[in-house]
Amino acid sequence: MLNDFLPQHADNAYHGHKLALWIFAVVTFLRVFQSLNSFLNARTTARYADGIPLHTYSPAAEQTTASLFSLLGWYSFVICLVCILVLIRYRSLIPVMFVFLLLQFLGGRLVPHFLPIIRTGTPPGIYVNWILLAFIVVGLALSIRW
Repeated sequence: MLNDFLPQHADNAYHGHKLALWIFAVVTFLRVFQSLNSFLNARTTARYADGIPLHTYSPAAEQTTASLFSLLGWYSFVICLVCILVLIRYRSLIPVMFVFLLLQFLGGRLVPHFLPIIRTGTPPGIYVNWILLAFIVVGLALSIRW
């Protein structure tokens, strides 16, 4: 089973369920949209999608938070570029990319557990992320040859 995650050769020989390819493409597309939105519209994303009350921050704190959101969006976009490369040219690596996306999601939930972010209300971004998690888990299961 380890060979399903880490194949001997990185090539386009994909052996998982075809539906996992479509799920991977959808997850990648949504993550590209999310990451570019965070990168290009950091203040709006932080305030409305993630429920962070930037309007209550000092100008310096607001700028710092927006800058960090933009950086996070850029880093996520770079991971998306790797996902696109895998989807186009190295499909044998799709299971390992699902694992990386799962680890990224879990880390994104773990860090705020120890360093909580003050939010207002129930931001809608959390629902989108939970839906993406479901897609990632199903895609991972389908991409592994049983």
